[in-house]
Amino acid sequence: MSKSKGLNDIAWEQLFEKYDILNRIDMSGSFQISATQIKEFREPRLMAKFDHILNLPIIFSKNKLSILPITRGDYVISHFEAYHKFEETDNNIIKVAFPSYIQSLDYNNITSETVALNCAIATGILEDFTGDEQIVPTVSGRMGSGNFDFMIKNIQNGEYCDVSVNNSQIEIDAAYEGLRYLSLFEAKRDLSDDFLVRQIYYPYRTWQDRIEKEVKPIFLIYSNGIFQLFQYKFENPYDYGSLVLVKQCNYSIEDTTITAEDIQNIIGNSIIISEPNIPFPQANSFERVINLCELLSQRGMTKNNITEKYDFDSRQSDYYTNAAMYLGLVNKDDEDKIYTLTKLGEITLKKSYKQRQLEFCKLILKHKVFNTVLKRYFETGVMPSNCDISIIMKNSELYKIEKDSTFDRRASTVKKWIEWIVGLINE
Repeated sequence: MSKSKGLNDIAWEQLFEKYDILNRIDMSGSFQISATQIKEFREPRLMAKFDHILNLPIIFSKNKLSILPITRGDYVISHFEAYHKFEETDNNIIKVAFPSYIQSLDYNNITSETVALNCAIATGILEDFTGDEQIVPTVSGRMGSGNFDFMIKNIQNGEYCDVSVNNSQIEIDAAYEGLRYLSLFEAKRDLSDDFLVRQIYYPYRTWQDRIEKEVKPIFLIYSNGIFQLFQYKFENPYDYGSLVLVKQCNYSIEDTTITAEDIQNIIGNSIIISEPNIPFPQANSFERVINLCELLSQRGMTKNNITEKYDFDSRQSDYYTNAAMYLGLVNKDDEDKIYTLTKLGEITLKKSYKQRQLEFCKLILKHKVFNTVLKRYFETGVMPSNCDISIIMKNSELYKIEKDSTFDRRASTVKKWIEWIVGLINE
């Protein structure tokens, strides 16, 4: 299914046509464009910031192009290898305590990246992860990058091209300096498959030559009660793509202990409901179903809002909103086309970590297919195959699934959700 065109797609196609950008890139390897030129068709702030590969305009994706800022008002477009795929996370979770004397932070209601960072510093997560002492907040917000050069790989021919940055604007979510290091943080509340390396590379290069201490670029992602931290290192400071993962840890302020007995009790006590008149889930990452609900807890969003905000294309937005609706966590206003949390969704997200996960399990296991598959897993100790799951699905009176190929595709979602439930067990 092809991606539907949005305002950015249309505006960039007009820009590419007016300035013959593809041919110019073919001839010289890159094309420099100004904010003034971009503004002829749409606001540059909406047209030049794409945090994930899926956010790129169609003409960029089709031609394997990316865009990077080089001054406060200029950008360069080329076949840059600009994104990095997140590595698999460790399943272990480190339990931390929240200071009893802190009253102005509510760790049960972390609604922004700033609050997540404040909770991480208050609980000692940042000191533990960075291995530093006496850390204090220093530089943050928007600032100039200064001047630096770097090389970046061309994904078309594998060669490297040189890029010069002259006082481009950068933004640092938070920086903490201790006795040994300056740790620069990029904080997120949305889960994604990849990230734009520029988000950590430009701040790293900006501060690497200004201080004598080691500069640590760190991603902090907060979702579903878990702080996920990724520390990267650029093996060659002048090579944009030389980043390697140095360390990854997960932390939680709350109790995360869930036993097999907890899950088996839910299976045994589940009252199976009739299947809703909603497409059967085709959304393999249950973590991202939860994360979508977290985003909707802040405000209602249209499908376009979700697609623009999140690391989703239009089709995935449909899949994940439908999955959340299937569980009764999200509503769609048919008139305004806005997705919002249901009362059940609001209550569920306000629960403690353990109770929230068990509530998600209850909502999943009220459905015959999931209940049967998990029961069989506990009976045999082996995860049923997609073929076996398809047979169970065919006997479960699912809504509007008829083709064998559709059963096969949806079986993979059943398997992934069951694996998510089993993965909660950490007794």
